[in-house]
Amino acid sequence: MKYENIYSSEKSIIFDGPLLISPKIFQDERGYFYESWNQKLFNNIIGKTVSFCQDNHSSSSKGVLRGLHYQIEPIPQGKLLRVTSGSIFDVIVDLRKTSKTFGKWAGVKLDNIKKQQLWIPSGFAHGFLTISDFAEVQYKTTNYWSKDHEKTILWNDERINIIWPLEKLMKQKLIISNKDMAGKSLEFMKNSGFVF
Repeated sequence: MKYENIYSSEKSIIFDGPLLISPKIFQDERGYFYESWNQKLFNNIIGKTVSFCQDNHSSSSKGVLRGLHYQIEPIPQGKLLRVTSGSIFDVIVDLRKTSKTFGKWAGVKLDNIKKQQLWIPSGFAHGFLTISDFAEVQYKTTNYWSKDHEKTILWNDERINIIWPLEKLMKQKLIISNKDMAGKSLEFMKNSGFVF
């Protein structure tokens, strides 16, 4: 298992915390095998003990954009995410106000070919755009979902300025839930005390 740091959208600053993890894949004429989860190895990579309590699984068609979601204290969520079918453009936004990368974003392509996983510690908002005809995303969380603590930042917030790869959709329109369309700006979340 290998891992690499995630750079902010400015490419010059490394995010402190998130990691892109690549498994060792054993492949031959029969197919493939890889370890998708190993508590000991993961904790060694992260440098601390992380416990997961919930597994989630979403299915999305091309053009579906989900996010930007996160949970505030006292029930923040860290996520370990992977794509088991198709491909997505996955985005994280740093919401830790004392961080040098506060308000910065990073985007990585995740798919079922490379089988990479993205570790998103609490303190980050998360979202993704489905860029294949269909995608299945599975992720572990460090806390249970809480409606009262979940927040949504608007996917096209001008201050964050995420560059979504909309050209990959061809003529497919974006599909965004009403909840996500009603997301608030980063400035609103900061002024309301809904950051870390």
